[in-house]
Amino acid sequence: MSRLFDINPRGDYFSDAHHDFRRSVRQFVEREIAPYANDWDEAGTFPRELYRKAADIGLIGVGYPEEYGGTPADLFYTIVYAEELARAGCGGVQASLGSHGIGLPPVVAHGSDALKRRVVPQVLSGEKIAALAITEPGGGSDVAALKTTARRDGDHYIVHGEKTFITSGMRADFLSVAVRTDPASKGPNGVSLLLIEGDTPGLQRTALKKMGWWASDTAHLRFDGCRVPVGNLIGEEGAGFKYIMHNFNHERLLMSALACAYAEACTEEALEWAQQRKTFGAALSERQVIRHKLVDMATRVETARSFVYDLAWRLQQGLGPASAMVARTCMAKIVSTQAMQFCADQAVQILGGMGFMRGTKSERIYREVKVMMIGGGSEEIMKDLAARQLGI
Repeated sequence: MSRLFDINPRGDYFSDAHHDFRRSVRQFVEREIAPYANDWDEAGTFPRELYRKAADIGLIGVGYPEEYGGTPADLFYTIVYAEELARAGCGGVQASLGSHGIGLPPVVAHGSDALKRRVVPQVLSGEKIAALAITEPGGGSDVAALKTTARRDGDHYIVHGEKTFITSGMRADFLSVAVRTDPASKGPNGVSLLLIEGDTPGLQRTALKKMGWWASDTAHLRFDGCRVPVGNLIGEEGAGFKYIMHNFNHERLLMSALACAYAEACTEEALEWAQQRKTFGAALSERQVIRHKLVDMATRVETARSFVYDLAWRLQQGLGPASAMVARTCMAKIVSTQAMQFCADQAVQILGGMGFMRGTKSERIYREVKVMMIGGGSEEIMKDLAARQLGI
């Protein structure tokens, strides 16, 4: 099959070490994930052992401190990991296997030494699973309106409330949960982060069924008088909103890289099908209308990915004011998820009847587009946030 995209993107973003890492991750995905992705999606789960396998070759720990079992790495290593994981075309596996990527950073950045020593090594070794619990029923992206409370009672907080749409929520061992520690406060004031362990009495979990991402577990969580040690407070009390916003920016950047990779997976599957499928005596790829569709798809991928790489480079170099970087991150998520939507739609069209059948990457990704356009902040929220950051 001829390829539209190079395994080693050129430019100043990736070193030889990045390329070696990419090949290593690609081999892992081809061996441990791709052959089983469809079956896992149909089953609605994947083996917990996959966390350990990913940890054993250092994937779970990429970008985390060495003292906790991680491997310090620049932002482009994380992007490579995200891109190669997406090649299997199964967002559900990626979402749950990578849930530590949004659940663990606040602990690493702001948790006490004791909390980090107890939690982080277990997650990076693949022994434990970490998740983030922010969204509430009726709350959506409006974090400042959260209602889950944590009332101080001696050496514990008593937590009451609900969270929903929580990735890895069913089997997470550690949950970084947004709570309101000052019930009299309003808006972002009084919001804190607590690490709540999965076996805490009073924690109830209900599995949710979804349009896509079937292989990931997604949960509705209810906290009914959960007693959480004060030592599980992440950072300072009342500073949680700031931590959450910073975490969102990193999540949105990685979602942008993932969206580009999913768009590429659709484009490549459509190209392979077009080269093999014959209609009226000729391959589909010989039809001008199909060739033009493929060029349009490749153009969307390359345009979005160039935006994402440039943004990552700027962030890594510390260029530009924070407000501009937030705005660019919002725009990158919009552009990349729109590219994913376009390529998934065109791929299903090119595959025709096969595109409507379960088992193709394009069909699976087509169902997963919307969660990428909504998760981490919907397109509408992204535009509004970007406008405020740009002073519009």
